[in-house]
Amino acid sequence: MDNFKLDTLRRALEYTEEHLSGDFSQQDCAAAAMCSLSGLQKLFRYVFHISIGDYVTRRRMTLAARALKSGRSVLDTALDYGYRSPEAFARAFMRVWGITPQRYAKDRSFTELFPKLDFPQTAEHKGGEPIMKNRFDITELYDRIRSKEGKYVLCFDTCCLDNINKTYGRKAGDAAIRESLSRIEQACGDDMFMFRIGGDEYVLVTDCSEPEEVKSLALSVMAHNGEVVNCDGTELPISLRAGAVKLTHDSCTKYSILFNELVGAPSDTPEGFAMN
Repeated sequence: MDNFKLDTLRRALEYTEEHLSGDFSQQDCAAAAMCSLSGLQKLFRYVFHISIGDYVTRRRMTLAARALKSGRSVLDTALDYGYRSPEAFARAFMRVWGITPQRYAKDRSFTELFPKLDFPQTAEHKGGEPIMKNRFDITELYDRIRSKEGKYVLCFDTCCLDNINKTYGRKAGDAAIRESLSRIEQACGDDMFMFRIGGDEYVLVTDCSEPEEVKSLALSVMAHNGEVVNCDGTELPISLRAGAVKLTHDSCTKYSILFNELVGAPSDTPEGFAMN
């Protein structure tokens, strides 16, 4: 991708992050990115596989989840993120999280459903074939990750998510992602934290330093493989595959090194587990 397009997307992402609260205008975003609106919309969808409008909604609902968990009221959170009524906010929240804001605040702890997008990264799977993967910007988590040097991280991905999206639509794919994250969240202890690193890729930073301990944790998540999630009357069996990586000084030195290790960690075998 040429530098002009990269700069355009970088400016668009920066503008978006600065205007998630209050009113957001795609036209103003395009102006800030120094691009026509139609040109930005096409470029954004081509690179990130999502529309600008959907991206803004998902980012807002991710930040809204943080606010709700901090104790902010539903009404105040709705107003913070540009919604004129709690009802409109609740509908948007339900579309992204699959549950009401009230139930989320009571029952859930994971907030980073849709972190800020970063630029695609070339990653190499075990077969040696390079692929382009969209990734999320986890800069703000990097110090926490580095503090876990010597511990294992578990890397999961959802089996056959592309097929779910193509066959049943993105709404079904979103349901599969939420279910995958919910299973991992249930295994997340007090001294652990989790985040999304890519479209169907999730990381659980554990407090485990022994291989058998981290393998047991992974298998407790994968014990739910094959269980179904219902999306508009369609029952979708959801399975995860996993891999474990030990955080070393080298991998914690540079994010691009760590990213490649995490993306390549899950087993190549469907519903399998790999120790790296």
